[in-house]
Amino acid sequence: MPHRDSPAQATGAHEGRHRRLVLFATGVLILLATSPVLAHHVGSRLDQLLAGRDHVWVICVIAVHQLLAPVHEVFHGLLIAGLTYAVWDRGRAWLVVRRLLGTVEAVRPRDRDAFWTAAAAAGVPPTLLRVVDGLPNPAFTVGWVRPHIYVASRLPEALSDEELTAVLAHEHAHVRRRDPARLSVLRFVGCALFWLPALRRLAADAADDAEIAADDRAVRGQPLVLASAILKLAAWRVPGQDPELGGRVLSSGSGVVIGIQRDALLDRRIHRLVGEEAPVVTHVTRRSLAAAFAGLLLVWSSGLAVAHPLPASSEHGAPHAGHCTQHQGWAVEHLFCLAGHPRTPGAPCPHDVAPGTRR
Repeated sequence: MPHRDSPAQATGAHEGRHRRLVLFATGVLILLATSPVLAHHVGSRLDQLLAGRDHVWVICVIAVHQLLAPVHEVFHGLLIAGLTYAVWDRGRAWLVVRRLLGTVEAVRPRDRDAFWTAAAAAGVPPTLLRVVDGLPNPAFTVGWVRPHIYVASRLPEALSDEELTAVLAHEHAHVRRRDPARLSVLRFVGCALFWLPALRRLAADAADDAEIAADDRAVRGQPLVLASAILKLAAWRVPGQDPELGGRVLSSGSGVVIGIQRDALLDRRIHRLVGEEAPVVTHVTRRSLAAAFAGLLLVWSSGLAVAHPLPASSEHGAPHAGHCTQHQGWAVEHLFCLAGHPRTPGAPCPHDVAPGTRR
């Protein structure tokens, strides 16, 4: 059994690999999702490399271009819509928290009171603390540029001195890691690329990892004290307040508020703190991965097709260069073409139509 002073020893290596994988997968998804939409709009030699390559085996690249160009425009629209949604989501979350905190009176801890003493023991500057009456969440960290720790004034009544110190140390870890800003950026990206559900789930994994990392920094040689505090805060209720309302207003999933109370992680955190092996559970599902694969395949196919330059057109807008631009009818009717293929030189094109002939 791992030593209790180091709750991460049992699964530390596994969790470390998981955190690196989450970071790597997030970066890869962002790169793969945005580069096909934007790359051909900046200076590159991709269009020069693709120029003149009008066939891939018997597939007419010009027909593919014409078919997938509307799909590519749809992804442009999705990117603009996603950025708009992400800005709205972050702005709404900021306004909700600011409106809520604006209705309460937040004060700094008084000299030598329970919060001041616990903060000193946890190494937390008292200037970072704000004590508030009637908070729906007992303790949380908020602030993108200058994060602060907000705690309920009734917290010393529910926790021992050691447990209060552990809670403040946990929140201070969020401040030092800049978790509110970091997780808010991840949520912004997840909203911007909303058509990749796997990205939103990776952001949820990163939020879980932030809680675990904060636990590890807050242990201070007494993991059972922190475990006890987490269990007590999991049952926290504000008298006379609807618990569902409080949980929704200051939800950690918003990426603005980062708090110690995360019921979904309760079992994993407690098992780690008591020295038992805790499996690392991911929010990513096979369905979300399949959806991401399908979305990336479509965006890359349409992006490469549009990067292929069409032959020049006449002044009337009718294509004239290359036999594959001289056919009537829909582009899908000319998707497969033997004419011009290196293995079938001189083969007649089955889609050729004499001028004035109806098909």
